[in-house]
Amino acid sequence: MDAPRLSRKLGVDLVLASETFQYTGSFKFRAAYNVASHVQQSHVITASSGNFGQAIAYACSLFGKRCTVVMPLTAPKIKVDAVREYGAEVDLVDVKVKGRLERLAELARQFPAAYVASPYDDPLVIEGNAGLAKELFALELSLDFIIAPIGGGGLTSGLVRAVRASGSTTRVLAAEPTLANDAAESFRAGHIVAGTDESATIADGARMLRLGDRNWEILKDGLTGVVEVSEEQIREGVRLLFALANLKAEPTGALALGAVLAEPDRFKGKRVCCVISGGNADPAAYAELVRGI
Repeated sequence: MDAPRLSRKLGVDLVLASETFQYTGSFKFRAAYNVASHVQQSHVITASSGNFGQAIAYACSLFGKRCTVVMPLTAPKIKVDAVREYGAEVDLVDVKVKGRLERLAELARQFPAAYVASPYDDPLVIEGNAGLAKELFALELSLDFIIAPIGGGGLTSGLVRAVRASGSTTRVLAAEPTLANDAAESFRAGHIVAGTDESATIADGARMLRLGDRNWEILKDGLTGVVEVSEEQIREGVRLLFALANLKAEPTGALALGAVLAEPDRFKGKRVCCVISGGNADPAAYAELVRGI
């Protein structure tokens, strides 16, 4: 969708690719459907802060598959409830004691016949996410940049794959919270740099400790760069999307617009697509974010 009021305010020719209207409220359904429709196993297990959990739970229900989702105790209640409502079992873990991936590895040993789906480091996930860029190119938008949030790298690696396949000159940028900047640190170091514990950033979908190995192999040469976004810029992105685009975005979903706020000169006069990755915001937290507009 075009965003004329936001474009005028920011001095950017802005397009919003809103994934908030996807099934389960985020881009994750693209990947989840691709996983559930292709794997032969009848039980899928994964770890998620919420959006992939909802998406894989719903996708598995469509194909009559059992689903177990490891989630942090700090995950927004709205996301935990939704995963359960879609029919999945939720395994809550205190990430200060045990990481999500550590618990996922335990479940994989407990259910050896299950398919272990990474929310990002999985060929089927990357392939599913590539569909977003394919749809954008079909619209012939002549984009200079596509900006998308980054956590584990599943979305951005899918976008890079699609851009490469199309032969387009569009550049893909990742937007990442400064408080959870392992991707930015990885690009500065030239190899994967992992965080030591989960960040307290309000962008809960970007709290992964490290990029996926498959994702890094695609991103290290295909991603134009990583823009680090402050917590206040994330909040401002949420508020601007609400006030000037009539769009409800969760904090992670506002990261791309936050990147434009973080580096305004880079995008002045450019044709920029911001991927608004999801809208599954906790109602009370969201109300607090937009209060006073």
